[in-house]
Amino acid sequence: MLDPAECINETCPWSGEPVAADSLIEFDGTVVGFCNPGCRDKFAAALDHFARARGAKTTGRP
Repeated sequence: MLDPAECINETCPWSGEPVAADSLIEFDGTVVGFCNPGCRDKFAAALDHFARARGAKTTGRP
């Protein structure tokens, strides 16, 4: 479980609303907060997308 006290931001980067304790994610060794699980999951999906794109570029596969 991620600790809200370690979160680097006070407001959601998507909505600007306050960060919720149930909407944290670890990114690059840092705890980042979002206003709700939907915003957190949108961020996680974007990270997955870019990781796949980077892998495809490295391997030559989509």
